[in-house]
Amino acid sequence: MKFEIPRPLKIEHEELHERLRKATKETGELGEAARAVAELMHPHFIKEEEYALPPLGLLRDLAGGRVTPDMKDVLGLTDRLKAELSQMLAEHKSIVAALERLSEAAKKAGKMEYAEFAEALMLHAKTEEEVLYPASILIGEYVREKLGLR
Repeated sequence: MKFEIPRPLKIEHEELHERLRKATKETGELGEAARAVAELMHPHFIKEEEYALPPLGLLRDLAGGRVTPDMKDVLGLTDRLKAELSQMLAEHKSIVAALERLSEAAKKAGKMEYAEFAEALMLHAKTEEEVLYPASILIGEYVREKLGLR
């Protein structure tokens, strides 16, 4: 079974990527700070889109009481997220530190749209840590329980 990242999350990730791409084209300290963020974020986003966020595509079915045997395939994703969660959170710390530098550089350059972007991305990281990652892990636990795979 293929698991799709919910469309609103996919669009949000695409928008964040685009805003970051724009910032990396800036010159000076601002551009350098944006490129540092991009270097950290790119491999992290790949992981999120590969295994951390696709399980969330099952939420609507699960909330509606629909559990099917082919959903067991999600366990590979959720088990990987659970195993790599501490690494994902460590990556967030590095990304947030780089975003703080980006925010400061943006303020110095008088480019508040990039400071606001950095703040929005820090909030996005918190949402992932406190809501999305735990929800993905719980999806795996729920599917495992409902399919009697303990």
